[in-house]
Amino acid sequence: MIQIWTALITILVLKVLRARAIHSRYLSNLVAFIRLTLLVKEDLKKWFEDPFKRHNHQQ
Repeated sequence: MIQIWTALITILVLKVLRARAIHSRYLSNLVAFIRLTLLVKEDLKKWFEDPFKRHNHQQ
């Protein structure tokens, strides 16, 4: 049962992030981009504004 709730919350969070993004994307593309940048310290707000731009990483 906990896996169902976790999946529903994850989908809800992803849909909210997709709604806030400037560039419209499919949900599957958004998940793929997040999976690729999961271990990179990135400002999520800047990344959603322009995901293909190389942002300055803070250490």
